[in-house]
Amino acid sequence: MLRNIEEKVLAGRRLDRDEGLFLLGHPNLPEIGALADTVRRKKHGDKQITYVIGRNINYTNVCWVRCKFCAFYRPPGSAEGYVLSHDQIFRKIEELLEIGGTEILMQGGLNPKLRIEYFEDLFGRIKERFPIHVHALSPSEISYIAHLSRLDLEECLERLRHAGLDSIPGGGAEILVDSVRQELAPLKGTSKDWLDVMRTAHQIGMRTTATMMYGSVDTMEDRIDHLLRVRDQQVETGGFLAFIPWNCQPEGTEMKTVKTSGYDYLRTVAVSRLMLDNIDNFQASWVTQGGKIAQVALRFGLNDFGSVMMEENVVSAAGTSFHMGMKEMLRLIRDAGFEPVKRNTKYELLSAA
Repeated sequence: MLRNIEEKVLAGRRLDRDEGLFLLGHPNLPEIGALADTVRRKKHGDKQITYVIGRNINYTNVCWVRCKFCAFYRPPGSAEGYVLSHDQIFRKIEELLEIGGTEILMQGGLNPKLRIEYFEDLFGRIKERFPIHVHALSPSEISYIAHLSRLDLEECLERLRHAGLDSIPGGGAEILVDSVRQELAPLKGTSKDWLDVMRTAHQIGMRTTATMMYGSVDTMEDRIDHLLRVRDQQVETGGFLAFIPWNCQPEGTEMKTVKTSGYDYLRTVAVSRLMLDNIDNFQASWVTQGGKIAQVALRFGLNDFGSVMMEENVVSAAGTSFHMGMKEMLRLIRDAGFEPVKRNTKYELLSAA
């Protein structure tokens, strides 16, 4: 079957579910990687790998949903719960701008005290002070803000956009299969809820990313179904800028699973690139994999190394702690045989490093 799949990919024809499952089970990883690399080179050439200078700002860790895979949240009323002050957030942005940063990634928990007025005020104040792209609020957060504020999704998103929200990260997708979501986070939204937020955002002209957290309780069939749902959404609205797969980090959480391997990451990256033929950009998850595996993945379909993050709190709360400065990221890209090129959140090229 691999020969038929290769012919379809080279001809630009779309792979189906059975072919995706075959690829996830195919034992020869270099063959799959080479095919995914061919697709990357057709879309992006063979010289450049992009990166962005950004900062994660987790504005709150208070969340009532209690996802089993999360070690970051604190329930409402916890003495360890926090909401960052405006001044704390502003200082973080100032530090980012000092090193040439262009985006902030703001995500937190589903905090029952934070309605839409909080975010309108915060985003508005940020935009008044700083020339920064606000990439913020996962679909789960947006759904909850709309619920708390008694707004429909479109009105909620329009108000957030007017206040300063520029684009939406794809967090909270986990696996877009409800049986998996029910096992991981029974109080969290359904697959439809996640897709509805993305669809509505795309329809009003906002761009978003999509993610996949695999390696929890999901099967290979679940992973392919997730990819197909993302692909179908992209066919409908065309609003996904990038796709970022990463593996579950079970340490320090309620999860009893064993963390998946670097081999599984490379295979998942390659198969995702081959299945998601209508999404151009694939971003490394060096935060979960480390720099060396992320570097290898540049030959398995990735065209973007992700963000030089000044801080990261969610994954590190689960015990995984990879850090990377600008110099190290650029070295890894160059050592893999590529030219690093700085981009913005929209994947517009800014300058070679």
